[in-house]
Amino acid sequence: MSQLPPRERFLTALRQAVADDALVKLTLGHPSPDADPTLRNLFVRPVALKAGPHLSFVTRHETRDLTKNHPPEAALAEIEHLLGFTFLDAHLFTPAQTVQFTTAPNGRCRVKFQLADSAPPAPSARHDKQKSRLVDTHAGWLQDLGVTSPEGQPRPGMAAKYRQIQKFAETLSHLLTTAGLIDGSALRVADMGAGKGYLTFATAALLGPTARVTGIERRNDLVDTCNRVARAHELTGLSFTAGDINSAAADLTELDVLIALHACDTATDDALAAGIRAGAALLVVSPCCQKELRPQLTAPPVLAPALRHGIFQERHTEFVTDAMRALLLEAVGFETKVFEFVSTEHTARNVMLAAWRSPEASRVPRPAAVQRVREFAAFYGISDHALARHLDIPLG
Repeated sequence: MSQLPPRERFLTALRQAVADDALVKLTLGHPSPDADPTLRNLFVRPVALKAGPHLSFVTRHETRDLTKNHPPEAALAEIEHLLGFTFLDAHLFTPAQTVQFTTAPNGRCRVKFQLADSAPPAPSARHDKQKSRLVDTHAGWLQDLGVTSPEGQPRPGMAAKYRQIQKFAETLSHLLTTAGLIDGSALRVADMGAGKGYLTFATAALLGPTARVTGIERRNDLVDTCNRVARAHELTGLSFTAGDINSAAADLTELDVLIALHACDTATDDALAAGIRAGAALLVVSPCCQKELRPQLTAPPVLAPALRHGIFQERHTEFVTDAMRALLLEAVGFETKVFEFVSTEHTARNVMLAAWRSPEASRVPRPAAVQRVREFAAFYGISDHALARHLDIPLG
């Protein structure tokens, strides 16, 4: 799957933010040496006018500011004309992420995505507009899976699940942009441990019919149900197959995205390793039941009195396990982000670990990053970790 150059990745994220009504603000700075010497920067934000939604441009010069409003399409065209030419740097802000574009003195461009730890609702100038949803509330598969009624409302007891589906679609959309996966066309996705298929269906709905999404689930009755619903609604790119993570891992090849939500204990590590072997550019996991390291952990003396309490010991084990996973992924060229996926009000299993790697990133373990892993492991007395074994990174 090809990836866009940095400038196009930034512009793609901007277009998506405008289309989703998620733009908070955009700033352009570092004027080119060829620009007006009085020019300082440009600030862009959404506004509501009688003529409809516009983007307000405030261009700051040394002694004056100029304000002009543009319809969205014209505004995006103007920004595309300015970015990388008149202005060499830019920052895009949405509730879910910050995107930074920079141009080095040698002309080389870079883009950096920083996911927010949580995603508060974006302030919108369009108060009378209903919040856009990436997953159609009237989708037939939502009804067949028992999530919504024919009127598009969550069924009794399914409101939290409905919110989780929408939040997952939003999160995955931003992660795909962060990973530089262009538009979902022809993407190859595996969801390991698909369960009842709620989020697998959401993934297929988000990516469209040209993507190939495979849900892997060990319970045959759930596989049969999900395949029946997928066929009934002509989701031709979506299929489910029976198997567990270990049995399915050997058959995974040429993936773009690996998803594994709530895979217990070292099954999360098995899924991550399978995705890496298959060449996935984006890994999305939500771990649970982190038990492997608990017998190994040797608490630093200052923590020992607190960790005599079982609940603190459990949470401490979760932290150390997932921190190790992030460090190990960084050691083999991934960028990582660990964040709260949904509120604990909906589920206690709310931590998501996302990792993405560009085609240019080295697959050879990086010595400095490996050393950070080993120092972290030594601090806690860890000599063995499932993902470290998969990646052939000895901890001793």
